[in-house]
Amino acid sequence: MAPPYDQGGVIVRGVHRLKKIAVAASILFAQLSSVAFAQAGASKSVQPKEWPIEAFAELPLMEQPELSPDGRRLAARVGYEGRLMLVIADIFDAKSFHALGLGENDLNWWSWVNDDWLIAGLGAESMVAGMPFHLSRVASIKRDGSKLNLLAKNTAAQNADDVVWMARDGTPRILLSYQTSIYINEPGFWPQVDEVDVTTGRMRNVIPPRANVMSWRADASGAVRIGVGYVDATRTSKLLYRSDGKSSFRVVDQANKRRNESMVTPLLFTADPGKAIASDDRDGTEALYELDLNTLQLGQKIFAAPGFDIGNVVTDDSQTILSGVHYTADAPAVHWFDASLAQIQADLDKAVGNRRAKIVSTSRDHKKMIVHVGSADQPGAYYYYDTNFGAMKLLSNVSGSFGGARLSPVKTIRYKARDGLEIAGVLTLPANRNPKNLPLILLPHGGPFARDSEDWDWWVQFLAHRGYAVLQPNYRGSSGYGTAFAEKAEGQWGLAMQDDLNDAVDWAVKEGIADAKRVCIVGASYGGYAAMRAAQRDGGKYRCAVSYAGVSDLSAMMRYDRRFLNHGGRSDWMRQQAPNFAAVSPINFAGQFSTPILLMHGKKDRRVQVTQSREMAEKLKAAGKTLGKDFIYIEQPLADHFFSRQADRLDFLQRLDAFLREHNPA
Repeated sequence: MAPPYDQGGVIVRGVHRLKKIAVAASILFAQLSSVAFAQAGASKSVQPKEWPIEAFAELPLMEQPELSPDGRRLAARVGYEGRLMLVIADIFDAKSFHALGLGENDLNWWSWVNDDWLIAGLGAESMVAGMPFHLSRVASIKRDGSKLNLLAKNTAAQNADDVVWMARDGTPRILLSYQTSIYINEPGFWPQVDEVDVTTGRMRNVIPPRANVMSWRADASGAVRIGVGYVDATRTSKLLYRSDGKSSFRVVDQANKRRNESMVTPLLFTADPGKAIASDDRDGTEALYELDLNTLQLGQKIFAAPGFDIGNVVTDDSQTILSGVHYTADAPAVHWFDASLAQIQADLDKAVGNRRAKIVSTSRDHKKMIVHVGSADQPGAYYYYDTNFGAMKLLSNVSGSFGGARLSPVKTIRYKARDGLEIAGVLTLPANRNPKNLPLILLPHGGPFARDSEDWDWWVQFLAHRGYAVLQPNYRGSSGYGTAFAEKAEGQWGLAMQDDLNDAVDWAVKEGIADAKRVCIVGASYGGYAAMRAAQRDGGKYRCAVSYAGVSDLSAMMRYDRRFLNHGGRSDWMRQQAPNFAAVSPINFAGQFSTPILLMHGKKDRRVQVTQSREMAEKLKAAGKTLGKDFIYIEQPLADHFFSRQADRLDFLQRLDAFLREHNPA
């Protein structure tokens, strides 16, 4: 057999290793939150002199709630006893509550199929020939927690969580795209599409595997009409299309990534079978356009957010009409095309004052909805809103400790990098302190193709509460600011991208906000890499550095990534960002580290291997750096990449707090 070509897992033989979710019924919702189903608290409260560190480390009491189609129940991720669980609750009956423990599995997403069943995307790791592979699966769950089906459990290979369609007529049907082999020379490596009855797990094939086609897309009726093919060896893509669910597919477009070519694919099929809606960056930022499926020509621009890329779209019940589009300017925002939703949003905005109201989920008829009300200085709360009565009912605060308190204020600033590029950053200032000559924490985001905005951040608020100004630069290469800004990062990983961070410090000092002699850099993932790079390259600027789950060795990272699908394209992209891995990898310059650094990493991190920090620590020791003085290295035995356990959050904050008190006291 050919070698594995993807991030998969044990196929058929090892699928049993994805542990079945354990169901623990009848945990009262009130146990999770003392404020659940209580009256809404005031939006303002007196900030206590000192919040305990445990308050900042708390997992959210609720996040990403989704309403059932009838608007009576919700499914959400909930922090309970220090770990995250999926809960299903009846909004009108607090005793009808079910919690699903996930064990070692990741909970990636969840969605209602009808009023009685929902589905959830799960992930787990398994070993294949001594190599860790990642499994993805879909589980269907009955609303009362009494039944769980692991879909395609006897046939699925590694990638089996691509749901391309769900019935909207109340029947328990979905279309599932999944692989049946991890080997590229076998037909099952290319995903097939089956119709699945989620109540029984029975499957009926709709689309057989097709060589080089890795993803399928269906219209609102459930007709699979688009196939997207990609050949990593040649970096070429192709688009297969048919006008209905019965005719043959034909190749209608092709692209070569090596020549920077791209294809436009639909975001939404309209009721007209020849029309769709797509996004494109032809004017510099991603915007929404009409798309003619017969000619693949973009038509009228539907919506753009000047200076910013658009995000995900929201559809109506028919899934053929665009209801809204999300985007992030300085803060998260939404544009509603649906007049009724636009009016509801306007009414909510007026009611919440200087906080933000976000409609996070609606019933199928858009009459009932869950609304999050909060701000960048307040974690906020989730409310149930029935438009028939015009009343808001509190479901749960996000934080069990902060309630409606407002913490440290947050705003967007802009500064010029040394080459004249304008960069936005998010500045958080400690509450009730004169914002002059403050100790500064520079906090670059991960990704690096990501960004920060004016939104609640438990980590940032902890640092500000300790008395630090916190600056989060959206350095070149950050997402959301258009194509040209992203391309500014090409060849600049650890170079101009690092200069952007230093220039942010200089801005804060020039503005009188920060004391130039009291600056530390702290970050996770790519932000952790930037912290290592700063300690190695620019130690004179920073009194200390902290890296959580950081990358120290780009070559090792790319070797690790070889087990993931389409590694070749990823490798090309990385070579564009950093043509010389060795020259910008901190692990090769351990002797140059000139400022104390705290290295922390979770042993269960599947995104960035723990060896990235472990070997950096070993190199520092070999270079004569003193453990406990020049560097500290901590492995968290149960931690992942995302702080999914409350105990790991608390441990990190305590060690971060102690390290900063020693090297850059506020």
